[in-house]
Amino acid sequence: MKWPAQRLVLGSKKSFGMYEKAARLEAEGLDLIHLEFGRPHADTPGHIKEAVKRALDAGIVHYGDFRGTLSLREALAAKLRDFNRLDYGVDEILVTNGLTHGSFAAFMAAIDPGDEVILLEPYYPQHIGKSEMAGGRIVTAPLDASRNFAIDKAAIAARITPRTRMIVLVNPANPTGRVYTREELQDLADLAIAHDLLVLSDEVYEYITYDKAEHVSIASLPGMRERTITCFAFTKAYSMDGWRIGYLAADAKLIPAILRIVMTDVTHVNVFVQEGAHAAVTGPLEPMHAMVEADRRKRDLVVRALNQMPGVTCAMPEGTIYAFPDIRGTGRDSEELATAILEEAHVVTESGAFYGPAGEGHLRICFGSVSEAHLNEAMERLSRFFNRL
Repeated sequence: MKWPAQRLVLGSKKSFGMYEKAARLEAEGLDLIHLEFGRPHADTPGHIKEAVKRALDAGIVHYGDFRGTLSLREALAAKLRDFNRLDYGVDEILVTNGLTHGSFAAFMAAIDPGDEVILLEPYYPQHIGKSEMAGGRIVTAPLDASRNFAIDKAAIAARITPRTRMIVLVNPANPTGRVYTREELQDLADLAIAHDLLVLSDEVYEYITYDKAEHVSIASLPGMRERTITCFAFTKAYSMDGWRIGYLAADAKLIPAILRIVMTDVTHVNVFVQEGAHAAVTGPLEPMHAMVEADRRKRDLVVRALNQMPGVTCAMPEGTIYAFPDIRGTGRDSEELATAILEEAHVVTESGAFYGPAGEGHLRICFGSVSEAHLNEAMERLSRFFNRL
């Protein structure tokens, strides 16, 4: 049987970015500092690991509930009420293999062939392939760098058609580091309600905010609970990226279709890993706070250093683990510049154009993925590079 060619290439253009170029050079023995990976540097806190060890010793190794263990979903319901101001019952929560899996299941359940899905641009590229695999057509709404990539109600409204089914939101925003204000989110909510649209809200960076920036879950706004699928993960704040565990919350009427995808796809999430997730969400907050504080220090280090480099300006990220410096002053496009930085400075950054045309003129730098020592070395390499331009 011949496999359809379009299935082999959907989303492939946006899959790997600078990583592929870096991997080839690293194989040749170059000493690279990776600032393109969106992963935490810290180890998973010890109490989370210990919970999994206890679960294994206790024989928690067999099939579990398709939706996730009841104890974990109860803990997540409490967290959603206390932190996100969202009131969901345990049957409105699904435990997934990371946010990637949760959002994939949501796209597959909600999007029919020909449906249009609006992404705010600069966008998170991985959502493109998932939507396309469900048969969706991507429509982008560019946000303006001169307005600090604020949500633009008019730009979104202009792209809504009778085929529009969903708007995708990433808040706090990857790659820009924005934490959208309640007023910005209300603008988006007004459009969703007026046009009867779903919103998929990716909130993987919900805990990683700085300088008193307030994370607001859009589903908490009036009229949004019934039309929002909110996806979360343990990846960033708990430094559990390799554990592959997350969850989503949605109104009861939306859950059966998503659950059908999850059951067909993975049956259910690893049961003993869920014990670690339970320990994370019910355990002490000090490890998370320490990691966020370390990220804040690294953010300050990076922004301070970047703003001293010729042709570079960098706004202060309000959340996430990314800086999104403006490099238009160099006169170079972002793909060309990221490649030159890789080859000459041996620092791996990501081209802003990787996140759509609205990201052109920028680089994405992940300050959360390495130690402060490596970050200092990376900034020194970048400073030498930009001073040579």
